[in-house]
Amino acid sequence: MTASSTTGSAHAATDVVPSGTRTIHSHSEDGTRVFGARLARYVRGGELIGLVGELGAGKTCLVRGLAEGLGIAPQKVRSPTFTLVNEYSGGRLPLHHIDLYRLVPSPVDRMALRDYLDSDGVCVVEWFDRLGEDWPHLRIQLTFVGANERALVAQAHGAQYDALLDALSDE
Repeated sequence: MTASSTTGSAHAATDVVPSGTRTIHSHSEDGTRVFGARLARYVRGGELIGLVGELGAGKTCLVRGLAEGLGIAPQKVRSPTFTLVNEYSGGRLPLHHIDLYRLVPSPVDRMALRDYLDSDGVCVVEWFDRLGEDWPHLRIQLTFVGANERALVAQAHGAQYDALLDALSDE
């Protein structure tokens, strides 16, 4: 079973795979952003989205789309590599954007991040594998397939996230 979404020149096809996993093929930066905006339509607050992928794979681009879908100006979104956390407000929900590229959090760091990870807004963590704890979350692995193509493998870790993937697949 395959679902697809096309918006202008952005194309992202979604392969439905059993066990709470979806693979999305994005053929452009715009396609990755559009997927983030689609995802934003289904978040209700309290979600934790973990992004994993190499430098340049499109993690921050996906966050820009999520921000846009929440009604936050996407140009506000910058990679928080040097600031660790960027908070964006003014949309339907607050967006907390964490980047762990330069940090492997200690137990004390993880305690300090809990306010964001357990917030009523949406929390997105780049380099999620470095967090070292396993909260219920939606994990999105971004992988280079070609110069402009990425495979985004979304995997649900918790019933709330199974429902989120189902909603995305029903489009």
